[in-house]
Amino acid sequence: MYKRSEQGWLKHLDFIFLDVLCAQVALMLAYGLRFGFTQFIYADEDFRKMAIWMALFCVIIAVVFNTMHDVLKRSRFAEIRHTLTQCSLVFAAVVVFLYSVKDAEKYSRLVVWGTLPIYMAITLTTRMLWKRWLLRRRAAGNQRGMLLVTDAASAAASVERFESHPVERVNLCGIVLTDRDGKGEQIAGVPVVANLDDAARYICREWIDEVFIGVSDSASTPYTLMDRCREMGVTVHLQIMPTGSRTQFVERIAGATVVTSSMNFASPVQLFIKRAIDILGGLVLSLLALLAIAIIGPMVKHASPGPVLYKQERIGQNGRKFKMYKIRSMHVDADAHKQELMDQNRVGSGLMFKLDFDPRIIGNEILPDGTHKRGMGEFIRWYSLDELPQGFNVLLGQMSLVGTRPPTVDEWERYEYHHRARLAMKPGITGMWQVQGRSKITDFEEITRLDTDYIANWDIGLDFRILFKTVWVVIQRKGAM
Repeated sequence: MYKRSEQGWLKHLDFIFLDVLCAQVALMLAYGLRFGFTQFIYADEDFRKMAIWMALFCVIIAVVFNTMHDVLKRSRFAEIRHTLTQCSLVFAAVVVFLYSVKDAEKYSRLVVWGTLPIYMAITLTTRMLWKRWLLRRRAAGNQRGMLLVTDAASAAASVERFESHPVERVNLCGIVLTDRDGKGEQIAGVPVVANLDDAARYICREWIDEVFIGVSDSASTPYTLMDRCREMGVTVHLQIMPTGSRTQFVERIAGATVVTSSMNFASPVQLFIKRAIDILGGLVLSLLALLAIAIIGPMVKHASPGPVLYKQERIGQNGRKFKMYKIRSMHVDADAHKQELMDQNRVGSGLMFKLDFDPRIIGNEILPDGTHKRGMGEFIRWYSLDELPQGFNVLLGQMSLVGTRPPTVDEWERYEYHHRARLAMKPGITGMWQVQGRSKITDFEEITRLDTDYIANWDIGLDFRILFKTVWVVIQRKGAM
């Protein structure tokens, strides 16, 4: 019987527990330095409450932001960065909580702010020592006898991979080649003990705990040998060949076991948090949109008769079509004149439409001397007021606060395969390319790269960083058009 390790954040419960313990010790030390070590912190009702909330925030942030991911494989520098991030987020959550309650003045600022450096130092030291002990224990005690089944082209690389991962160190007791008879040879110091025809017989007669099957071509996977191993009760590991996607995992769909590949994946908790933030932000934007329509709407209608709200069909997540709302900043017949201006498009591929000066915008004129006069439509765009009604789309679940720019139908019809990756998440009001330069970026391939990087590296923390940058970019009017 094979003992499977815990999956997801559950396998790092020891590190989460240690972080909680370190937070409590740091708080005790800061309290002792301020009030003396003769007083017990948990006897103080106010600081007992702070200690409880600090412990809860340690667990919540570790789970939501997945700060323990690959904790045993991280380099020393990466561990320092992740530890400081975890501690800072926990401390920020505690400070926001304390100063949100009415009795915040009861807490000593020296204790509160003194806790942070102590917490960081203790946590980092504890993590480093615990990692070192775990790695040494696993390296010394992990002596499972494993047979490697692979093809000749992959054999040396497979052996090297086992030797370079001390967390998964095993005793490679032999190699079976699937594409030729190499019995008696040695590859990277490991003997070739059998060929594919007599591999099952060898496993039956020798000390073999597990079999690892990793071939470069899935068509040559020795399924008959896998069946024999299961018949003998020998654990088999089938390597999932890389597909270029960031994540691959095994799951069951309609009763079938499948290997799922995706650019990224989100846990139900992460999706719940993202949707909750979207609903909150969507409500705020919708209220601001109603206010903007009440103030700007009459001016828009006076300058250019027609509806204040502009609806345009856009392409959403995975090709879903929806109507996107904006405050109209162009004349009502703007779409009909788009093709006439295509030769002035700054994005040469036609996969996005951007002009240095768009005469369709309300108030824009080309004067007799050739100079450009910019009107109120430009003002609406400079401060992104036209995008406020997209809060309605967010509330309807068609868009998110942060995502990728939704293409128009004609842009979408020109997409190549790699452009389609931009549709793997809900489109957003803001996103990676907007905060990197907004309309200054005119290379659509660069926009695609930024959007796919966002999807591949997505987490809740990244959304928060983009939202904060968006506010700053809008205030400075960087790249607005």
